[in-house]
Amino acid sequence: MEIAIIAHDTKKEIITQFCIAYCGILSKHNICATGITAKYISEATGLNIEKLFSGEGGEQQITSRVSYNEIDVLIYFRDTRSSAEYSDHDEIEKELLLMCDRYNVPVATNIATAEVIIMALDRGDLDWRELVNPNSAYNMNKRK
Repeated sequence: MEIAIIAHDTKKEIITQFCIAYCGILSKHNICATGITAKYISEATGLNIEKLFSGEGGEQQITSRVSYNEIDVLIYFRDTRSSAEYSDHDEIEKELLLMCDRYNVPVATNIATAEVIIMALDRGDLDWRELVNPNSAYNMNKRK
């Protein structure tokens, strides 16, 4: 499975702790994350993480990947404080969540839902993503 991880500045510590706790499960999957988040998680866990652009650029990269059905799960720990400085960012965030809804990508926006999704991944509950994703190894092998 392809897992994308984003954590705003105030959530980087908790996403790092989450990834340490579930390193065994995460190591079985391909992970990409926005710049600094990828650095923190990789240094703390030793996981091989594809490092994307930092900030909004990385979120736009993930949005694009979701729209091409290249992401199976999104873990997105957001800073939900209201602030005028986030107004431009809100549109990028809204587009990302819209794409996840459109392409049936499970999204966790807090530690509780992230744990539910990670445990579901471990049990195989999300294997249906392999069947619906035309780019999955399952479907690529069927074409040969």
